[in-house]
Amino acid sequence: MQAPSEQSAVVIALHVAKGSRLPMRSLDRVEVEAGKGIIGDRYHGTRHRHMTIQSLEELAEAQRFHGGPIDPGLTRRNVTISKGAIPREPGHRWSVGAIALEVVRDAAPCKLLEDELGRDARLALSRRAGVVCRVLRGGELKVGDPVSLGA
Repeated sequence: MQAPSEQSAVVIALHVAKGSRLPMRSLDRVEVEAGKGIIGDRYHGTRHRHMTIQSLEELAEAQRFHGGPIDPGLTRRNVTISKGAIPREPGHRWSVGAIALEVVRDAAPCKLLEDELGRDARLALSRRAGVVCRVLRGGELKVGDPVSLGA
């Protein structure tokens, strides 16, 4: 895994689930299709929910609010980046590795969180649970890939 530099964020975790309520699997790399999402993920081929992304910084804020650790895989987000505020404006375009994305909306915290993390987990992650994105350009995405938060 590539170490994050002082200036840039990188991908630090990748997760997929084959179906609803199934455990998330941690991977080192995934294939992403334009207009469809991550191959092998439950949302592959859906209209707009191609990929979900969260920031470790925002997850740390949620942990402080919650009072305990929140593992990135338990949030049910596909991609975790090392730092930075995730762009939330619908229509904002940015990239993760070779993948070009467009923000669709905020990602609502999953109801399964409180089963895994206890009471108030969803409240702790409110506005800190990342975003849902549409994939404009696909390719391979790997842990360590750089992130460009700009348009």
